Amino acid sequence: MLDLHRIINNPDEMKELLSRRGIAETGVVDTICDIANRRKILQQEVENLRAERNKVSKEIGLQKLKGLDVSEVSKKMKDAGDRIKILEDKLQEEEDTLQEINLSFPNFLDPEVPLGKSEADNVVVNSFGAKREFDFQPKAHYEIGESLKIFDFEKGIKLSGARAYTYFGLAAKLERALMNFMLDVHSQEHGYTEVWVPLMVNDECMITTGQYPKFKDEYYRIDKENLNLIPTAEVPLTNLYRDEIIPRENLPISIMAHTSCFRREAGSYGKDTRGLVRVHQFQKVELVKFCKPEDSEREHKLMLTHAENILKKLNLHYRLLLLCSKDTSNSSSKTFDLEVWMPGLNRYMEISSVSNFKDYQARRGKIRYKSEDGRNVLVHTLNGSGLAIGRTLAAIIENYQTSDGTFTFFETK
Repeated sequence: MLDLHRIINNPDEMKELLSRRGIAETGVVDTICDIANRRKILQQEVENLRAERNKVSKEIGLQKLKGLDVSEVSKKMKDAGDRIKILEDKLQEEEDTLQEINLSFPNFLDPEVPLGKSEADNVVVNSFGAKREFDFQPKAHYEIGESLKIFDFEKGIKLSGARAYTYFGLAAKLERALMNFMLDVHSQEHGYTEVWVPLMVNDECMITTGQYPKFKDEYYRIDKENLNLIPTAEVPLTNLYRDEIIPRENLPISIMAHTSCFRREAGSYGKDTRGLVRVHQFQKVELVKFCKPEDSEREHKLMLTHAENILKKLNLHYRLLLLCSKDTSNSSSKTFDLEVWMPGLNRYMEISSVSNFKDYQARRGKIRYKSEDGRNVLVHTLNGSGLAIGRTLAAIIENYQTSDGTFTFFETK
């Protein structure tokens, strides 16, 4: 959700933003400006009628004191009231349309975001370590896991259908160990407060963080209860402060949660159908920050180092990418991806996204703080994966595999 005044006063800027994001249809910007103009006219007419009604009301009072017939002026006041009601209904319709369109707009992009048409235009910023070398042909994590009988994808399919899995023994233990490891590092070394949050949230939560209304079909919704399975802990964590004014002295706020995450994976037919890369349910440790606008760039870089630190401690080779305009999510202003090397898959795999949303989510959720001069100011929100646990497990198995079809235990730094 964007500042309407900014859109209306700078329509060309908004059209350029949509174009940079690869959205060809920019006529919606003219539409929203037309609606705003109609709204302004309606508001003025309503104000004029209210002033007229107040004037007539005083006339009725004076005429009654004089014992005069007030039927004609009473009718005039009633007509004004009826007209106001009609105009207010029209005004509400225009407001609703403005809100609907505004909620569909993507966030303004940070000036540093490179122009691009696809993920191929993302920019590699840095990398850590080197690809592991093997004197044998490395296998994919799912081959190793199935051979060791610690992964059972068939049982997952029996329970939940495609893109489901089950862990047994060592895999289940490692997933749990990785969860605790990540939470401990982020709390003890990086200063995040651990939070336990619900896995189901209401629609208002999904609107605040930008999943609804535009991408509603991509998530699991429980219609009977009007609740949604969370796609990431970002949703409940960010909404902890929805409709609140945070004390200035409490900023920045750094919180995190481990949760299951649920994704429909719509549009991914045929992609990564085997293994732990693209599944409907997975575990993740999510990092979220709330800060003053002037601090968000610094906090973004800091959060990025926190996610990187987990990979460095696990001694996993990864690269850092700055996402281009087309690949940056609808809600984000700037996003860095961490991609870990997967020798068995012979490619890099995204394991964390760290994003600065600036005031986009805060405006939708009315998350503010009181400035020193007493104004209510929108905070900036940030979030990052710290990390996706199943993908981390897969990366460990592939990178620490041995020629006998198993993988070595490792020690974190």
